[in-house]
Amino acid sequence: MCGFVGFLSARAAHWGEPVLRDMANAIARRGPDDAGYWLDAQAGAALGHRRLAIVDLSDAGHQPMASGGGRYVLAFNGEIYNHLELRRELQAHGATGWRGRSDTETLLAGFDAWGIEKMLGKCVGMFAFAAWDRQERVLTLGRDRLGEKPLYYGWQGVGEDAAFLFGSELKALQAHPAFDAPVCRHALALFMRHSCVPAPYSIRQGIAKLPPGHLLTIGLHDRTPRVSDYWSGKTVVEQGLAQTFAGTPAQAVDALDALLRQAIAGQLMADVPLGALLSGGVDSSTVVALMQALAKERGAPPVRTFTIGFEEAGYDEAVHARAVARHLGTAHTELYMSHHHALAVIPALPRIYCEPFADSSQIPTYLVSQLARGHVTVSLSGDGGDELFGGYQRYWLAHRLWRRIAQMPRSMRRLAAASLVALSPSAWNRLLKPAQRLLPARQQARNWGDTLHKGAGILAAAGEMELYRLLVSAWPDPAAVVIDGIEPLTILTDAARQPTGGSFVHRLMALDMQSYLPDDILCKVDRAAMDCSLETRVPMLDHRVVEFAWSLPLGYKKRAGVSKWILREVLHRYVPRELIERPKMGFGIPLGEWLRGPLRGWAEELLAEPRLLRQGYFHPAPIRRKWAEHTSGQRNWARQLWTVLMFQSWIEGQGALS
Repeated sequence: MCGFVGFLSARAAHWGEPVLRDMANAIARRGPDDAGYWLDAQAGAALGHRRLAIVDLSDAGHQPMASGGGRYVLAFNGEIYNHLELRRELQAHGATGWRGRSDTETLLAGFDAWGIEKMLGKCVGMFAFAAWDRQERVLTLGRDRLGEKPLYYGWQGVGEDAAFLFGSELKALQAHPAFDAPVCRHALALFMRHSCVPAPYSIRQGIAKLPPGHLLTIGLHDRTPRVSDYWSGKTVVEQGLAQTFAGTPAQAVDALDALLRQAIAGQLMADVPLGALLSGGVDSSTVVALMQALAKERGAPPVRTFTIGFEEAGYDEAVHARAVARHLGTAHTELYMSHHHALAVIPALPRIYCEPFADSSQIPTYLVSQLARGHVTVSLSGDGGDELFGGYQRYWLAHRLWRRIAQMPRSMRRLAAASLVALSPSAWNRLLKPAQRLLPARQQARNWGDTLHKGAGILAAAGEMELYRLLVSAWPDPAAVVIDGIEPLTILTDAARQPTGGSFVHRLMALDMQSYLPDDILCKVDRAAMDCSLETRVPMLDHRVVEFAWSLPLGYKKRAGVSKWILREVLHRYVPRELIERPKMGFGIPLGEWLRGPLRGWAEELLAEPRLLRQGYFHPAPIRRKWAEHTSGQRNWARQLWTVLMFQSWIEGQGALS
């Protein structure tokens, strides 16, 4: 796991290694073990690299690295888990003279032998890379199939000072003298809805993110990058739905068990200590169970596992993780988190997430990564299970809601919605208070007025996709809060990018796999872990597992009311049901309570009306209204306010570029 940077420019010789060094130093935490720089001044190409040594710790793994034939120079971030198999195949075709054991050298040999795209089709791994073709004078950028590793790019500067910049993180591009990209208000509008900026957009005008499964090629004298996919999530979904797994449920469980074992076995490749993040939920417990089973079969020491707990009741899953770890016999380490930990991490978030990012689980993700890095250099996680196997309750909720409200004419739904918002949430709570005593105890404290107001927005939805977009939106109408913010098309609003066929639930899972997973979940994990110089690996996103998951009938994912049924069946072979079967909690934090308590002063300063007016990005009124309602306890606007707070915190650190 590493990070890389680079640029194409007629002034490459003028900027030279000092600029490359500045760009690479901006992401030094991604690779603290080594740094390398390569410059072809005549061709105008420059590559820089920061290395976190994982496989072949010797100087033979130093980057940027040239291929054996000299045609390609590569800066690479990630791991190719099957690179030893590929070496054997290359050797059978005459490859000789290996300099070391790194997967980077294997990747380059494959580029020489088969070309870039064909080699990527053979690779099992996570990666982003920049490859300079010295023969054709063409740069190729590439990103792994599911988007585990990030990659930014874009032209900056004018005339002779123009430069095509690229790198693992946005802050690396900002270190180049030509960088002068203002905040993109349209991307800010997307951020207010999604709590992240979805690819291919970035928060900076003229800078893009390469989508997962895509390649980009460009030459110095061709300002238009050519972007194409070598692997398509949309195609995988459509093919899986068209060619459904024909075996029995038991055969499907056997097949998934074998595929996950294969994926995890490959991801145990490392010359440094390796462990796993364990929440005690289905996904991470399955990964850890299979890791521990493989360790026992190989006579290896117990797996190192790490978890975060919370002092606040209702948020703590550490007790469940501890029970799973005890049953499996892992070497377990845990940290209990309080608001003091959050206060310590929050000032670093704008640096860690170099564009605004507002999934509040970023805080415990960073802390558990920090905890793990004290013991290991590589950690496996269970991310991806919800998107592939139907774990999010919102899939089934959206399906049930639309099936019910679609029977009512939209005009009537709009009238009903207007009636619900005619009374304030507090008025509804007063009106319903006598009836609440008849409800189960766990429901009596619920803010029913808040629930009714949220339901009003759903009632007015024009279609099932709009309903889902409302369910997953932080701010359902970003244009009402972002000044001059107009949302560009995303996969949620562009039907041409959405898979065809299957049910509504299938489509929602597919959309999450292609957007929410890479843009939120994987971004969160990559930035948090890499800031701690920890490599994370995600076995469930092995593309062979993904392709198999999409071939499964929906009834194998939710069966007899149980979500992720097939994954649970695999897990129950290793862990008793009673240790796992409980309501899903997620990796949330008590953010609403903290914003009314220990984080209130910090938030009030960032949300002050004079500051909002001076910065000129937001209409202050809706933000101030939500802040007042939240602090008074009338409503819970934690998610919406956190989105604003994360932008405010980020923009404060941008200096002249704000």
